[in-house]
Amino acid sequence: QVQLVQSGGGLVQAGGSLRLSCAASGDTFSNYGMAWFRQAPGKDRDLVAGITGIGERSYADSVKGRFTIARDNTKNMVYLQMNSLKPEDTAVYYCAGRYDRPGYGWAYWGQGTQVTVSS
Repeated sequence: QVQLVQSGGGLVQAGGSLRLSCAASGDTFSNYGMAWFRQAPGKDRDLVAGITGIGERSYADSVKGRFTIARDNTKNMVYLQMNSLKPEDTAVYYCAGRYDRPGYGWAYWGQGTQVTVSS
């Protein structure tokens, strides 16, 4: 299993950029798929971006072309670079991890960090 600690986030104007970071400790990091989720008030927690242990990326349609997920397996880190931010990106963002094999769910979560985009 892994423990996840997030950093980054904050308040930014529309059109601006932020980078979220997530530090993992515990098990062999490259064995885990990682992702960023977000949850706005009164809404479900949604998958924003994911990356497999070998670096295959996927994105929600709402962030394609604006957000980039990356990982550094030598530093046990995963990042979310967010550009061209919009007010609708405002949410609490969570780093998540799962063992990178079929049948495993998102079992490991960071503490969450607030991202607020002002118009």
